[in-house]
Amino acid sequence: MRLLLVEDDPLLGDGIRVGLSQAGFVVDWVKDGLAAKLALEAGEYALLVLDLGLPRLSGTDLLKWLRGAGNNTPVLILTARDTVGDRVRGLDAGADDYLVKPFDLDELAARIRALLRRVGGRATPLIIHGALRVDPVSRLVTLAGIAVELSPKEFAVLQYLLENAGRALSREQLEQSLYGWGEEVESNAVEVHIHHLRKKLGTELIRTIRGVGYLVDKA
Repeated sequence: MRLLLVEDDPLLGDGIRVGLSQAGFVVDWVKDGLAAKLALEAGEYALLVLDLGLPRLSGTDLLKWLRGAGNNTPVLILTARDTVGDRVRGLDAGADDYLVKPFDLDELAARIRALLRRVGGRATPLIIHGALRVDPVSRLVTLAGIAVELSPKEFAVLQYLLENAGRALSREQLEQSLYGWGEEVESNAVEVHIHHLRKKLGTELIRTIRGVGYLVDKA
């Protein structure tokens, strides 16, 4: 899952980026509100991690612009502002969750996963599709009770397809979910990952939709 992190503190931002990357997320990091606005206009993100006290464009103003534009990307606010009024203003501006600094990176990752579950309409952490079980926390995959070993990118492709079951996803959408800024993407990377997943999980799970992309049917 690809996230946009907006944090102007270089040490904190780098720590969050590294921690969330280790948790399996693809993280693009910008340091001001205007850069975040440009990133959101140019790409699609599963979730926005947003500091409020930003230069050039405040986090609150960015959030108001985002919701005013009809963009429903989940937003988790990070801030040192710990008053009830600040929390209320952030939530009323369109935030989905709120975490006060300092915080634990494991809690941040857990809150992100919870928001993504909520958006996907799942009540439990496990993604279940027939005999397939995918655990985004432990990153374990089982098929009919047997563990299946996947590479990090294969896991990411599978999770993204399952999170969007019933929706055909283009190669470009899959690439955007897999690779952050500065990462080199080979021209056939998605096709290779899909090929490996079909070998490991069966050819029926992921369908090719000619002229569109790839689809996992709803369970």
